[in-house]
Amino acid sequence: MGTGASKRTEDGWHGGEEPEEEEYLDQGGGQLYVSLKMENNFKLKKGDLFPHVFGSVPLVGSWDSSKALSMERESASMWELSFVVPPNHETLDFKFLLRSKYSNAPSVVEEGPNRQLIGGALQGDQRLALFRISSDEVLEYRVFIKADRVSPFDLAASWRAYQENLRPSAVRGIPDVSLGTVPEIGAENGSSTSLELDLEHYVVPAPSTSANSGLVYAANMTETPRSLSLTGIFTNADGSTSFSHSFKDSGASVDRHVPLKDMEVVIPDSSKLYSSSGMVESKSMGTFSPFQRQDSHRGLFVDRGVGSPRLVKSSSTSTFSTEPRSDKEKKNSMPEAAGAVAAAAVADQMLGPKEDSHLAIVLVGLPARGKTFTAAKLTRYLRWLGHDTKHFNVGKYRRLKHGANQNADFFRADNREGMEARNEVAALAFDDMVSWMQEGGQVGIFDATNSTSKRRNMLMKLAEGKCKIIFLETLCNDERIIERNIRLKIQQSPDYAEEPDFEAGLQDFKSRLAYYEKVYEPVEEGSYIKMIDMVSGHGGQIQVNNISGYLPGRIVFFLVNTHLTPRPILLTRHGESKDNVRGRIGGDNPLSDTGEIYAKKLANFVEKRLKSERAASIWTSTLERAILTASPIVGFPKIQWRALDEIYVGVCDGMTYEEIKKNMPEEYESRMKDKLRYRYPRGESYLDVIQRLEPVIIELERQRAPVVVISHQAVLRALYAYFADRPLKEIPHIEMPLHTIIEIQMGVTGVQEKRYKLMD
Repeated sequence: MGTGASKRTEDGWHGGEEPEEEEYLDQGGGQLYVSLKMENNFKLKKGDLFPHVFGSVPLVGSWDSSKALSMERESASMWELSFVVPPNHETLDFKFLLRSKYSNAPSVVEEGPNRQLIGGALQGDQRLALFRISSDEVLEYRVFIKADRVSPFDLAASWRAYQENLRPSAVRGIPDVSLGTVPEIGAENGSSTSLELDLEHYVVPAPSTSANSGLVYAANMTETPRSLSLTGIFTNADGSTSFSHSFKDSGASVDRHVPLKDMEVVIPDSSKLYSSSGMVESKSMGTFSPFQRQDSHRGLFVDRGVGSPRLVKSSSTSTFSTEPRSDKEKKNSMPEAAGAVAAAAVADQMLGPKEDSHLAIVLVGLPARGKTFTAAKLTRYLRWLGHDTKHFNVGKYRRLKHGANQNADFFRADNREGMEARNEVAALAFDDMVSWMQEGGQVGIFDATNSTSKRRNMLMKLAEGKCKIIFLETLCNDERIIERNIRLKIQQSPDYAEEPDFEAGLQDFKSRLAYYEKVYEPVEEGSYIKMIDMVSGHGGQIQVNNISGYLPGRIVFFLVNTHLTPRPILLTRHGESKDNVRGRIGGDNPLSDTGEIYAKKLANFVEKRLKSERAASIWTSTLERAILTASPIVGFPKIQWRALDEIYVGVCDGMTYEEIKKNMPEEYESRMKDKLRYRYPRGESYLDVIQRLEPVIIELERQRAPVVVISHQAVLRALYAYFADRPLKEIPHIEMPLHTIIEIQMGVTGVQEKRYKLMD
């Protein structure tokens, strides 16, 4: 960790380099932090001598033993003293001594030369301190010294934590500063205790495979084109093409539902449906419905804490309802997977003809209406549920085929060459999507404006016999949102990367938008979902036409609850529990002493991070360790979700993995081979956890205010995988450390991540 780093040995800390895992603390500059510890294995009685430290400026200001600083008792046999050395006094002489707290008996100074700490490095190898009590009695103490450079913000946080907890702990590897030992004469160097906690100095690097840490243009994250070398793609008005693909009959049974014709669902303003007074603690809280009963419409809803129902058509064409799976479905063989993936796989078997088993979600809408963002969110959601889904962006194909510097004239409807070029890349993208489906893909999301019936008819002809098309149209009438999206487009899109003048780019894009508006035709053909003014999260409408089946129903349900309002979601494991210390899995036990300290630190963090977010809420599992971790947090409503409980380990509850390996070797080996699908005897698998977390995901998407989720390792792995778009197979292996907060920022620019480590 830079200059003055220390190295941990079997016996403790001494001069050298610190472990690699803590190198990220090197922030340059900072002050020298020193922690001294002494340990013995004999008991001191009342009136006996207690360890002290004295030495040169700035530790105590003199070698006067009467001014020596008392070391704090850390345990029955360990004493500790920590202090900050100002930058202009990095050479430090000191010694240990023993003094009585209850009498004026003479001090006993350790034998040997002075100890020297130069630039954070201890000179020599003095791991023992010897005190001669009498001619024939010598006391021996083991000495541990740690020195490092740390930022003043970390020191301030450590000092604040010690004051509030009144016990030692650790902030980013630093034991809490137990004594403010910088003397008043050094006050001109600045007191770290007066600094306000700066959350940015808790930030640690996120894994490279995590969610985007910066602003990334969403379209560039879509499927990479693979057929740009193909030629001869049609550009005719009738949509004919020279490419054809054959599919073998899958032999699957047909399970068709009566389509929903011309249904309209009105979405009220969610902020008016639920007030903070309704956010109360409950042992069995599930999710909220985004609907209220309105005339003949009945709201979609989800099961309380255990899973979501299937969306099907009821006897009334204007009503969504739930119904149990039919006997016909139960007779189908269960795939190897479990949970959500199994449910999806069973549903796939029931879709009927091959063209219906492949689904193309074709985006429709004017530029800057949130199409790409909506497509990215839908892709992430379907992948998380176990459906093989890919996002194909036609703009990405256009930029690779024809360059990124096309001006607005390229998009005029009367520009024949431009129209042919745009039709060509659209056909290329669609052909790539169909080819991918032939290879086993299930849901393709086709992202383009597709703003005329002529273009949409072209795509439907391409899809005949290959896949089922559902048009997803996004309509927005809020000029403020449109203007915001336009400006973000100019800032992020490669189309304007070479345009140094922001205003010039802005005018060009508005001209392009005007050309699209002149020829825009709303969707009236085929199966479609219309999202009208849904992006703000303040209510809107979803119109559904000719939609049926399991997967389209899940898509509608997800879209009802999605919006573009930026807000953070904070994920953290509960503080260390007593079973964590013992290495036992499952259980429902309280926090360890370290876990209790983290709970207080977390409360401080939340108070500062969300101080201006009074509408925020705290979600926990129903297990004691999560509830206790949240208990110091005040000022925010708390909700307990049974769906956030840790993965249930069945008969292995309370065991260590070593005990499982010894007593249940076959179970241990099965788990090691496939942690994703492995189900504990009478317990759950990760796929089961994903299934019961779906209502949590839906509610997180619906929320417009920040949410702090305090849960458990397996559960948070699954939630994090959703936001970070990680493959299912990676979920059981995602790092989810204790005492670390993962902040997921959701907004129009996509998903970004930041990590804060409050303790080791």
